[in-house]
Amino acid sequence: MTRRFIDTHCHFDFPPFTGDEASAIARAAEAGVDKLILPAIDETRFDTVLGLARQHPAIYAALGLHPIVIENHTEAALEALDRRLAQRPNKLVAVGEIGLDLYRDNPQFERQQWYLDQQLQLAKRHDLPVILHSRRTHDKLAMHLKRHNLPRTGVVHGFAGSLQQAERFIGLGYKIGVGGTITYPRASKTRDVMAQLPLDALLLETDAPDMPLNGWQGQPNRPERIALVFETLCELRREAPDDIAAAILANTHQVFDL
Repeated sequence: MTRRFIDTHCHFDFPPFTGDEASAIARAAEAGVDKLILPAIDETRFDTVLGLARQHPAIYAALGLHPIVIENHTEAALEALDRRLAQRPNKLVAVGEIGLDLYRDNPQFERQQWYLDQQLQLAKRHDLPVILHSRRTHDKLAMHLKRHNLPRTGVVHGFAGSLQQAERFIGLGYKIGVGGTITYPRASKTRDVMAQLPLDALLLETDAPDMPLNGWQGQPNRPERIALVFETLCELRREAPDDIAAAILANTHQVFDL
């Protein structure tokens, strides 16, 4: 039996998928990945992501302004996001990818926080969950989430923080995105965290073409490799693989109302 997976975070609007979407979706389906959620990173990607969702039954869209390209964002882009969310296009399932990032040079952190707050308000107004990016910013992000108190919450994607930080997000109602980091034996902290968190708090993701798995370094990541992330998660946890698969699928449907 092929297990069914949903890749809750895949940047399918970037190479190597651009122009090769149909065969990439077929490859993913062979591995049991029958749905993909595509988060936009800036306003120029909104039409592309929504177009892919219209064109392909497997694809769902999220729209947001990502902190890694903070210099691209404008108030006009926020207004465009608000208009799109108000239209509630078919298969739009979240606001994302949004969040905070202190990894890059000149992060413009005050500006990042302002755009995050604006987008959390939009998610609340339009009753959508959020897909959250956080690098070196978990405690600050948790403060923003607590303040906004979204009814629909969402997921902290690609999580690699501490158990205490994960538990704080879960306490606020958020899920934790499990990705390829756990396939690296040296990522012992993240592996320990994913082994200990409650099963009803976990979602699976690839972040393809980013976050390559162990053994695939230097190559673009792909959504079918979620099956390998799942296998690693099963090695780390006590529950039976069928129970893990069923729970994660249920968690995903709960968050994104697919």
